[in-house]
Amino acid sequence: MFGLKRNLLAAGALALSVGLGGATASAQEFINVLTGGTSGVYYPLGVALSKIYGDNIEGARTQVQSTKASVENLNLLQQGRGEIAFALGDSVKSAWEGDEEVGFPQKLDKLRGIAAIYPNYIQIVASEESGIENFEDLKGKALSVGAPKSGTELNARRIFDAMGMSYDDLSKTEYLPFGESVELIKNRQLDATLQSAGLGVSSIKDLAISLPVTIVSVPESVAETLGAPFVAATIPAGTYEGQTEDVPTLAITNILVTHEDVSEETAYQMTKQLFENLDEMVAAHAAAKAISLEDAPKGMPLPLHPGAERYYKEKGLM
Repeated sequence: MFGLKRNLLAAGALALSVGLGGATASAQEFINVLTGGTSGVYYPLGVALSKIYGDNIEGARTQVQSTKASVENLNLLQQGRGEIAFALGDSVKSAWEGDEEVGFPQKLDKLRGIAAIYPNYIQIVASEESGIENFEDLKGKALSVGAPKSGTELNARRIFDAMGMSYDDLSKTEYLPFGESVELIKNRQLDATLQSAGLGVSSIKDLAISLPVTIVSVPESVAETLGAPFVAATIPAGTYEGQTEDVPTLAITNILVTHEDVSEETAYQMTKQLFENLDEMVAAHAAAKAISLEDAPKGMPLPLHPGAERYYKEKGLM
């Protein structure tokens, strides 16, 4: 009898919790955070974001998924196989326009913006012994341009085109994630790697302390040729071991993206909790220091999710 009473009480408590949960759209929400390779910047920031959401969004269950980054992430979102993803601004623009050459056979019309976050820097790093000092020196050399059709690889293709060059100018083109690219350079099977990532990315840090390297410059004229969302930028001296001078390069904004089937309340909370817990993001990776609430709704190549828009309106930004 006591056991029956206890079961009835438990069932009542569960019904009550479900009823109360219905008052917050976040109850029983599953949030899958789509990132990139584990040696990049997306992954540690995604882990931090997952923890923030799990700790602060009532009823949320979270998961972090390592992926091939931008293009894969955006396609997964369109299919409803993720709730929030990191992606490069030019990939987001291509997805919204349906650029088949990039990997989007049709417009990904379900995508919605959450926030413009930190910039990715184009970081080309060569072993010192390769003799590569500037972009043109890559001719005849072996270069890794990132995973196939990743945001990094799309950046590489556009930069080569703007420089009047192509992968045909290289002796060897490898399509590898950051960590594997670095290992091949250490083993002298590759001359250089092009990585589109936040400053201080762990893969390049690891390479720079393992052997002497050169950070290869990208001319400012390339940013002018490519136009938005590319801008001229600088990798400050001291970013990596042995880097004694500022190095000119390009930068491009990263965007947190969701899709239209995510509820307004969940998208609102995902936006709000990001900005109310930025210290945890910075603790996960220094690249997050560049995330700014004021800049978050700016320059979006696709519509904002209504939940994100509500948050920015509350903050007087729209």
